[in-house]
Amino acid sequence: MKKLLSALILFLCSFILQAQEQFSVYFDSNQHELKKGEQDRLNEWMTANRESKIVAINGYTDEDGSTGLNDTLAQRRVSTVFGMVKGRIKTRDDFKTRSFGELHKHSPNKAENRKVTLYYIEAKDLARENEILGIKPMARSAAKPVYATGTTLTNPDGTKEVVTFDKEFIAKVDASKPGDVFKLENINFYENTFGVLKESRPKMFELLEIMRANKNLKIKILGHICCMEGDPRNLSTERAKAIMMFLNKNGIEKYRLSFEGRGTSQPINPLPEKDEAARAENRRVEILIVEN
Repeated sequence: MKKLLSALILFLCSFILQAQEQFSVYFDSNQHELKKGEQDRLNEWMTANRESKIVAINGYTDEDGSTGLNDTLAQRRVSTVFGMVKGRIKTRDDFKTRSFGELHKHSPNKAENRKVTLYYIEAKDLARENEILGIKPMARSAAKPVYATGTTLTNPDGTKEVVTFDKEFIAKVDASKPGDVFKLENINFYENTFGVLKESRPKMFELLEIMRANKNLKIKILGHICCMEGDPRNLSTERAKAIMMFLNKNGIEKYRLSFEGRGTSQPINPLPEKDEAARAENRRVEILIVEN
Protein backbone atom coordinates (compact mmCIF):
# COMPACT_ATOMS: atom_id res chain seq x y z
CA MET A 1 0.00 0.00 0.00
CA LYS A 2 2.81 2.41 0.93
CA LYS A 3 4.60 1.63 -2.35
CA LEU A 4 1.39 2.30 -4.28
CA LEU A 5 0.86 5.60 -2.47
CA SER A 6 4.46 6.69 -3.10
CA ALA A 7 4.13 5.82 -6.78
CA LEU A 8 0.90 7.82 -7.01
CA ILE A 9 2.50 10.89 -5.36
CA LEU A 10 5.49 10.68 -7.71
CA PHE A 11 3.15 10.36 -10.68
CA LEU A 12 1.14 13.43 -9.64
CA CYS A 13 4.29 15.50 -9.06
CA SER A 14 5.64 14.40 -12.42
CA PHE A 15 2.35 15.39 -14.05
CA ILE A 16 2.62 18.87 -12.55
CA LEU A 17 6.14 19.29 -13.88
CA GLN A 18 5.13 18.01 -17.32
CA ALA A 19 2.56 20.80 -17.47
CA GLN A 20 5.38 23.29 -17.03
CA GLU A 21 8.49 24.00 -19.03
CA GLN A 22 12.04 23.96 -17.65
CA PHE A 23 15.24 25.77 -18.54
CA SER A 24 18.61 25.37 -16.80
CA VAL A 25 21.86 27.32 -16.72
CA TYR A 26 25.10 25.85 -15.40
CA PHE A 27 27.87 27.09 -13.09
CA ASP A 28 31.54 26.32 -12.55
CA SER A 29 32.46 24.44 -9.38
CA ASN A 30 31.97 26.55 -6.20
CA GLN A 31 30.90 29.57 -8.27
CA HIS A 32 27.64 31.49 -8.13
CA GLU A 33 28.27 33.80 -11.09
CA LEU A 34 27.44 32.69 -14.63
CA LYS A 35 30.12 32.52 -17.31
CA LYS A 36 29.46 34.58 -20.43
CA GLY A 37 28.29 31.61 -22.46
CA GLU A 38 25.60 30.76 -19.90
CA GLN A 39 24.61 34.42 -19.60
CA ASP A 40 24.11 34.46 -23.37
CA ARG A 41 21.94 31.33 -23.18
CA LEU A 42 19.81 32.90 -20.47
CA ASN A 43 19.42 36.11 -22.47
CA GLU A 44 18.34 34.10 -25.51
CA TRP A 45 15.78 32.26 -23.38
CA MET A 46 14.40 35.53 -22.03
CA THR A 47 14.07 36.95 -25.54
CA ALA A 48 12.07 33.89 -26.59
CA ASN A 49 9.90 33.88 -23.46
CA ARG A 50 8.90 37.51 -22.90
CA GLU A 51 5.27 36.53 -22.27
CA SER A 52 5.97 33.44 -20.15
CA LYS A 53 5.82 33.40 -16.35
CA ILE A 54 8.39 31.90 -13.98
CA VAL A 55 6.78 29.92 -11.16
CA ALA A 56 9.90 28.60 -9.41
CA ILE A 57 13.67 29.02 -9.47
CA ASN A 58 15.62 26.13 -7.95
CA GLY A 59 19.34 26.02 -7.31
CA TYR A 60 21.46 22.87 -7.11
CA THR A 61 25.04 21.90 -6.31
CA ASP A 62 27.26 18.90 -7.07
CA GLU A 63 27.21 17.56 -3.46
CA ASP A 64 30.83 18.45 -2.68
CA GLY A 65 31.17 20.18 0.70
CA SER A 66 28.86 20.33 3.70
CA THR A 67 25.08 20.59 3.45
CA GLY A 68 25.20 24.12 4.86
CA LEU A 69 27.74 25.28 2.30
CA ASN A 70 25.79 23.64 -0.50
CA ASP A 71 22.56 25.31 0.60
CA THR A 72 24.24 28.72 0.68
CA LEU A 73 25.83 28.21 -2.73
CA ALA A 74 22.52 27.09 -4.20
CA GLN A 75 20.79 30.18 -2.77
CA ARG A 76 23.45 32.46 -4.24
CA ARG A 77 23.01 30.85 -7.63
CA VAL A 78 19.26 31.41 -7.44
CA SER A 79 19.86 35.07 -6.49
CA THR A 80 22.18 35.52 -9.47
CA VAL A 81 19.64 34.19 -11.93
CA PHE A 82 16.72 36.05 -10.35
CA GLY A 83 18.71 39.28 -10.60
CA MET A 84 19.01 38.74 -14.34
CA VAL A 85 15.36 37.86 -15.02
CA LYS A 86 13.80 40.35 -12.60
CA GLY A 87 11.83 42.99 -14.47
CA ARG A 88 12.19 41.17 -17.78
CA ILE A 89 10.10 38.03 -17.23
CA LYS A 90 7.01 37.87 -15.05
CA THR A 91 7.76 35.87 -11.89
CA ARG A 92 5.49 34.57 -9.14
CA ASP A 93 6.00 36.34 -5.82
CA ASP A 94 6.39 32.96 -4.11
CA PHE A 95 8.97 31.60 -6.57
CA LYS A 96 11.42 30.93 -3.71
CA THR A 97 9.01 28.80 -1.73
CA ARG A 98 7.38 27.01 -4.66
CA SER A 99 10.05 24.38 -5.05
CA PHE A 100 10.16 21.41 -7.38
CA GLY A 101 13.63 20.39 -6.26
CA GLU A 102 12.46 17.24 -4.51
CA LEU A 103 12.29 15.57 -7.92
CA HIS A 104 15.87 16.49 -8.79
CA LYS A 105 18.12 13.48 -9.35
CA HIS A 106 21.87 13.97 -9.33
CA SER A 107 23.66 13.10 -12.51
CA PRO A 108 26.88 11.04 -12.42
CA ASN A 109 28.37 14.00 -14.30
CA LYS A 110 28.87 16.57 -11.51
CA ALA A 111 28.96 19.49 -13.92
CA GLU A 112 25.31 18.79 -14.79
CA ASN A 113 24.33 19.21 -11.13
CA ARG A 114 25.80 22.70 -10.71
CA LYS A 115 22.79 24.51 -12.06
CA VAL A 116 19.75 26.69 -11.57
CA THR A 117 16.51 25.51 -13.14
CA LEU A 118 13.71 27.87 -14.09
CA TYR A 119 10.25 26.32 -14.06
CA TYR A 120 7.89 28.40 -16.18
CA ILE A 121 4.49 28.46 -17.83
CA GLU A 122 4.17 29.57 -21.42
CA ALA A 123 1.80 32.41 -22.32
CA LYS A 124 -0.68 30.05 -23.95
CA ASP A 125 -1.12 28.17 -20.65
CA LEU A 126 -1.22 31.09 -18.18
CA ALA A 127 -5.00 30.97 -17.93
CA ARG A 128 -4.52 27.54 -16.31
CA GLU A 129 -1.74 28.66 -13.94
CA ASN A 130 -3.47 27.69 -10.70
CA GLU A 131 -4.68 24.42 -12.17
CA ILE A 132 -1.17 23.54 -13.34
CA LEU A 133 0.30 24.37 -9.93
CA GLY A 134 -2.42 22.48 -8.10
CA ILE A 135 -3.68 25.61 -6.33
CA LYS A 136 -7.33 25.38 -5.39
CA PRO A 137 -9.36 28.60 -5.03
CA MET A 138 -10.43 29.37 -1.48
CA ALA A 139 -13.98 28.31 -0.89
CA ARG A 140 -16.30 31.26 -0.53
CA SER A 141 -19.22 31.14 1.81
CA ALA A 142 -22.43 30.63 -0.14
CA ALA A 143 -24.60 31.21 2.90
CA LYS A 144 -26.39 34.54 3.19
CA PRO A 145 -25.00 36.57 6.10
CA VAL A 146 -27.18 36.45 9.21
CA TYR A 147 -27.16 39.67 11.20
CA ALA A 148 -28.18 40.52 14.71
CA THR A 149 -30.87 43.20 14.84
CA GLY A 150 -28.75 45.16 17.30
CA THR A 151 -26.66 44.80 20.41
CA THR A 152 -26.48 45.94 24.01
CA LEU A 153 -23.43 48.00 24.96
CA THR A 154 -22.14 48.53 28.47
CA ASN A 155 -20.97 52.09 29.09
CA PRO A 156 -17.95 52.94 31.28
CA ASP A 157 -20.34 53.99 34.07
CA GLY A 158 -22.00 50.56 34.02
CA THR A 159 -25.21 51.63 32.34
CA LYS A 160 -26.60 49.62 29.43
CA GLU A 161 -27.33 51.00 25.98
CA VAL A 162 -29.37 49.17 23.32
CA VAL A 163 -28.15 49.87 19.79
CA THR A 164 -30.25 49.21 16.68
CA PHE A 165 -28.32 48.62 13.48
CA ASP A 166 -28.91 50.53 10.23
CA LYS A 167 -30.44 47.89 7.93
CA GLU A 168 -30.16 50.13 4.87
CA PHE A 169 -26.42 50.62 5.39
CA ILE A 170 -25.90 46.87 5.96
CA ALA A 171 -27.82 46.09 2.75
CA LYS A 172 -25.63 48.50 0.77
CA VAL A 173 -22.43 46.89 2.05
CA ASP A 174 -23.80 43.40 1.37
CA ALA A 175 -24.55 44.38 -2.24
CA SER A 176 -21.21 46.16 -2.72
CA LYS A 177 -18.44 45.28 -5.12
CA PRO A 178 -14.67 45.86 -4.89
CA GLY A 179 -13.89 49.56 -5.22
CA ASP A 180 -17.09 50.84 -3.60
CA VAL A 181 -16.62 53.39 -0.80
CA PHE A 182 -19.00 54.06 2.10
CA LYS A 183 -18.87 56.77 4.73
CA LEU A 184 -19.22 55.62 8.33
CA GLU A 185 -21.73 58.10 9.68
CA ASN A 186 -21.35 59.44 13.23
CA ILE A 187 -17.73 58.35 13.67
CA ASN A 188 -16.13 61.22 15.58
CA PHE A 189 -12.95 61.73 17.58
CA TYR A 190 -11.81 63.91 20.45
CA GLU A 191 -10.34 67.12 19.04
CA ASN A 192 -6.82 66.72 17.64
CA THR A 193 -6.62 63.08 18.81
CA PHE A 194 -7.47 59.61 17.50
CA GLY A 195 -9.57 58.83 20.58
CA VAL A 196 -13.07 57.78 19.47
CA LEU A 197 -16.00 59.58 21.08
CA LYS A 198 -18.52 57.52 23.04
CA GLU A 199 -21.23 58.51 20.57
CA SER A 200 -19.33 56.68 17.83
CA ARG A 201 -19.47 53.27 19.50
CA PRO A 202 -22.81 52.15 17.97
CA LYS A 203 -21.51 52.62 14.41
CA MET A 204 -18.28 50.80 15.25
CA PHE A 205 -20.23 47.82 16.61
CA GLU A 206 -22.45 47.89 13.54
CA LEU A 207 -19.34 47.62 11.33
CA LEU A 208 -18.07 44.83 13.57
CA GLU A 209 -21.33 42.91 13.11
CA ILE A 210 -21.10 43.35 9.33
CA MET A 211 -17.56 41.91 9.34
CA ARG A 212 -18.59 39.02 11.60
CA ALA A 213 -21.60 38.10 9.48
CA ASN A 214 -19.94 38.43 6.07
CA LYS A 215 -16.83 36.22 6.18
CA ASN A 216 -15.88 37.09 2.59
CA LEU A 217 -15.67 40.82 3.24
CA LYS A 218 -12.29 42.57 3.20
CA ILE A 219 -12.07 46.33 3.70
CA LYS A 220 -9.63 49.23 3.82
CA ILE A 221 -10.44 51.92 6.37
CA LEU A 222 -9.80 55.45 5.07
CA GLY A 223 -9.21 58.42 7.36
CA HIS A 224 -9.80 62.04 6.31
CA ILE A 225 -9.31 65.31 8.17
CA CYS A 226 -10.33 68.89 7.55
CA CYS A 227 -9.20 72.45 7.69
CA MET A 228 -5.64 72.66 6.33
CA GLU A 229 -3.51 71.19 3.58
CA GLY A 230 -1.56 68.10 4.49
CA ASP A 231 -1.62 66.08 7.67
CA PRO A 232 1.39 67.14 9.77
CA ARG A 233 0.36 65.09 12.82
CA ASN A 234 -0.68 62.05 10.77
CA LEU A 235 -4.12 62.18 12.40
CA SER A 236 -5.98 60.70 9.44
CA THR A 237 -3.79 57.60 9.54
CA GLU A 238 -4.03 57.21 13.31
CA ARG A 239 -7.80 57.56 13.23
CA ALA A 240 -8.19 54.94 10.50
CA LYS A 241 -5.83 52.68 12.44
CA ALA A 242 -7.91 53.11 15.61
CA ILE A 243 -10.99 51.73 13.84
CA MET A 244 -8.98 48.85 12.40
CA MET A 245 -7.56 47.97 15.84
CA PHE A 246 -11.06 47.97 17.33
CA LEU A 247 -12.20 45.43 14.73
CA ASN A 248 -9.09 43.29 15.13
CA LYS A 249 -9.29 43.24 18.94
CA ASN A 250 -12.89 42.06 18.62
CA GLY A 251 -11.99 39.05 16.51
CA ILE A 252 -11.77 40.25 12.89
CA GLU A 253 -8.71 38.71 11.23
CA LYS A 254 -5.89 41.07 10.22
CA TYR A 255 -5.78 39.77 6.64
CA ARG A 256 -9.29 41.17 6.12
CA LEU A 257 -8.35 44.66 7.29
CA SER A 258 -6.08 47.46 6.14
CA PHE A 259 -6.04 51.22 6.71
CA GLU A 260 -4.82 54.40 5.08
CA GLY A 261 -4.74 58.06 6.05
CA ARG A 262 -5.59 60.41 3.20
CA GLY A 263 -5.25 63.68 5.09
CA THR A 264 -6.99 66.47 3.18
CA SER A 265 -6.18 65.05 -0.26
CA GLN A 266 -9.83 64.18 -1.02
CA PRO A 267 -12.04 66.84 0.59
CA ILE A 268 -15.78 66.84 -0.02
CA ASN A 269 -15.78 70.63 0.39
CA PRO A 270 -13.04 73.01 -0.82
CA LEU A 271 -10.33 74.09 1.63
CA PRO A 272 -10.48 76.19 3.66
CA GLU A 273 -14.06 75.27 4.52
CA LYS A 274 -16.58 78.08 4.82
CA ASP A 275 -18.21 76.85 8.05
CA GLU A 276 -18.29 74.05 10.65
CA ALA A 277 -20.79 72.00 8.64
CA ALA A 278 -18.36 71.89 5.73
CA ARG A 279 -15.47 71.00 8.06
CA ALA A 280 -17.53 68.21 9.62
CA GLU A 281 -18.21 66.73 6.18
CA ASN A 282 -14.51 66.69 5.38
CA ARG A 283 -13.67 65.06 8.74
CA ARG A 284 -14.77 61.53 8.04
CA VAL A 285 -13.96 57.83 8.08
CA GLU A 286 -14.82 55.65 5.10
CA ILE A 287 -14.52 52.00 4.20
CA LEU A 288 -13.25 50.90 0.80
CA ILE A 289 -14.50 47.46 -0.27
CA VAL A 290 -11.47 45.34 -1.21
CA GLU A 291 -13.26 42.00 -1.62
CA ASN A 292 -16.85 40.87 -1.10
